[in-house]
Parts: sequence; C-alpha cells; structure tokens
Amino acid sequence: MKAIHTDKAPAAIGPYSQAIEVNGFVFASGQIPIDPATGAFVEGGIQEQTRQALTNAQQILQTAGTDLNHVIKTTVFLSDIANFGPMNKVYAQFFTEPFPARSAVAVKDLPKGALVEIEVIAVK
Repeated sequence: MKAIHTDKAPAAIGPYSQAIEVNGFVFASGQIPIDPATGAFVEGGIQEQTRQALTNAQQILQTAGTDLNHVIKTTVFLSDIANFGPMNKVYAQFFTEPFPARSAVAVKDLPKGALVEIEVIAVK
C-alpha cells in the first residue's frame, strides 16, 4: 500500500491520504472544489465546483501515474440533487467512452459547505 500526495491538489483536511495505491488500483479520496493555489473554494456555482473537484482528482491520478482515462468508478456527492444536470454537463467534459461506472447521490451536507464532492477509483 502506497500513499499518494501532490501539492497540485488540496491537502487532506483530516487523517486520510489524498489517495492510496494498492495492487494496481488508485483509490482517490473525495475531492471538494478547493483551489490548491489559494486554499479556498473556486468562485461560482455547481459547474465551477464540479470542474475544480475533477481537476483535483485528475492531479492526484497524474501523481499516481494514471489519469482520468483509467477511472473505472466514480462517486459524486451533491448537496442538492437539483444540481445533478449542471454537474453532469461538466462531468461529461472530463470522461470519454467507455465511461466509468458512477453513483451520484444527494447528501445533507458536504465538508466546508461544498456543493459537490467527487471520489474516483482508477487502474494503472
């Protein structure tokens, strides 16, 4: 088991790793829309937050030696299911066929008041 860390994505805000690599799989922790350069949320709504969360995941995967083309499963957590459509429009810009398997659920709250959190599992 190998911990993955990059300064190109937000640092963990708790006792967890940005990602763990094991047996050719990379399990990335959920990414919220923090700009690693500023430590603050990106400005804008659900689309900007989705773009930043996926960009953060992309940076972690690149550090691990893989990329979004090798993602096999994502989980999208939304603070409001009404944001599903706008999130999906941005999400579709990051993935190509065959698309990864995905779950998308609405939750009561997300860390720091984020509108979206996205976790990914990729192969190397």
